[in-house]
Amino acid sequence: MTAGFPKQARVRARADFDRVFKHARRTASPLMALHWLDDASPPRLGLAVSRKVDRNAVGRNRIKRVLREQFRSLRAQLRPGAYVVVARAAAAQASPAALRAGFAAVLARAGALPPAAAGGTMPGASSSPIPPHVPAPDPRGE
Repeated sequence: MTAGFPKQARVRARADFDRVFKHARRTASPLMALHWLDDASPPRLGLAVSRKVDRNAVGRNRIKRVLREQFRSLRAQLRPGAYVVVARAAAAQASPAALRAGFAAVLARAGALPPAAAGGTMPGASSSPIPPHVPAPDPRGE
């Protein structure tokens, strides 16, 4: 069972949507546009998925369900404010995993999520065998 989605976690009133659209910072991707208004209140989500995105209600509801679930899982990490997501036509053909990844990427690009920890197999700059003040050897051997 997933966590609930209380009314306090939603942008519901038209006046709230209008305020977010008018004053928010906007970040976009091919799948969606994110409008984020940092208003010092707990993170809230509003979704706008029109018939232009998908003619079928089932498809529009699938997009909203996936985005709501991703928001629930990230809500504790998000900075305060109102988040309104406007889906684009490409979202109708996207898989749920692509929608989740796209939403997380837009949130990170907007600065709403903390930066991801650097991972990978390469050592960090502090563990480099060559100190930064020593020039690298010339590859031609001169």
